[in-house]
Amino acid sequence: MAKKVSTKYECNACGYQSIKYLGKCPRCYKWNSMEEVRELKTNDKHNTFLSEESQSKLAITVDKLKNISTQDVPRTLTDSNELNRVLGGGVVPGSLVLLGGDPGIGKSTLLLQISSYLAKEHDVLYVSGEESVRQVKIRADRMKNDTNELYVYSQTDLNLIYEIIKKIKPKFLVIDSIQTVYNPNLDNSPGSITQVRECTQQLMKIAKSLNIAIFIVGHVTKEGTIAGPKMLEHMVDTVLYFEGEEHHSYRILRAVKNRFGSTNELGIFEMQTGGLVDMNNPSQIFLEERSRDLSGATIVGTMEGTRPLLVEIQSLTTPTAFNNPRRVSTGLEYNKLVLLMAVLEKKAGYLLQQQDVYVKVAGGVKIDDPAVDLGVLIAVASSFKDVSVNMYDCFIGEVGLTGEIRRVSRIDQRINEAKKHGFKRIFIPYSNKNSVTITEGLEIIPVKNINNCLELVFEQIF
Repeated sequence: MAKKVSTKYECNACGYQSIKYLGKCPRCYKWNSMEEVRELKTNDKHNTFLSEESQSKLAITVDKLKNISTQDVPRTLTDSNELNRVLGGGVVPGSLVLLGGDPGIGKSTLLLQISSYLAKEHDVLYVSGEESVRQVKIRADRMKNDTNELYVYSQTDLNLIYEIIKKIKPKFLVIDSIQTVYNPNLDNSPGSITQVRECTQQLMKIAKSLNIAIFIVGHVTKEGTIAGPKMLEHMVDTVLYFEGEEHHSYRILRAVKNRFGSTNELGIFEMQTGGLVDMNNPSQIFLEERSRDLSGATIVGTMEGTRPLLVEIQSLTTPTAFNNPRRVSTGLEYNKLVLLMAVLEKKAGYLLQQQDVYVKVAGGVKIDDPAVDLGVLIAVASSFKDVSVNMYDCFIGEVGLTGEIRRVSRIDQRINEAKKHGFKRIFIPYSNKNSVTITEGLEIIPVKNINNCLELVFEQIF
């Protein structure tokens, strides 16, 4: 059959396609994001990889949802409680999980550990497109993992990988990485937009038709997003991001999409010589080096998915040498910091127009919970006045534009976490006062606005 080649241009950020090159994508407005895509129009391109059993069931009529049973598809637990939490309670059969992260962060290490554990009771195939089987074995020996029952295959051809899958019939499959796998029926280089999209689509069909749980590793761009078209994240069932700083041994596994569990769930690991180790009490990690009797530091109670977490907010204010003062934030959204500075200046009378303000979330974690607003505001006020905050105080509350302290969710879980780590006074929104049930051994201080809170914290009226 003659093969016809079609050439078009596709945005590597959002997947927008055009028949001609455009300097700026009309959908996502990114510059220089259009890449040339050459596709072969052939029947082999759309190989469905359906099993014989699945093909025989294509003629079955559509059934009602109430008649479909899920009792025979229990989740499979791994030896990592943190990963089980992030996945929503274990690995779902037939699911497609995408794991992204910076180079060297520990993606392959995590999946090799999980594969080694699952291989003790199930058939697991680990496909490496970046390492030889010997290199995988050396890494497993260094981590002291029991890999006696783990199938390892070094291959990048998707058709050959599928033949091995049909032969072994594994229950779990790991692809490291999706950017190295290619479909030989496409006239595109491995890692291109078309190859990544088509290979992911074929792997999704394999997962659903053969009921195999598949983990695929995805490279990230310099902006920190997974390389390839944005629709890649829409195709898979779960998207996990592995985060961490170069000079910290702690790693954070974050779920940004999960069809089988809560989104924005968080798992904490520590990278050690033998691999990644679960950190079951992350609040203690973030608080063990907290500032004591120093200005500009507060403790806030936040929620990451279903997990309460205590983190330290550090702030520094210095006189500016420029006409426009600087606002720098690390681990906190920049626009949130600007908003809180405006509220603190307008409603509490703090003259921050001539001050550079720097705010950092200690420990390298990123926070988008609005309940940390009050703690950030108090930290900035503490640094501005050069007055330390009581080290046994914890702050929970969202700050509105008029200076009021607004209600937050799951107040009992946050308070209980603070109590467990020895805090004595908890500042909460006044509207949460009646919903608090944990008071023994704690001084719960409900506050209505930021002036009320500042007065109680620093024991003076501004």
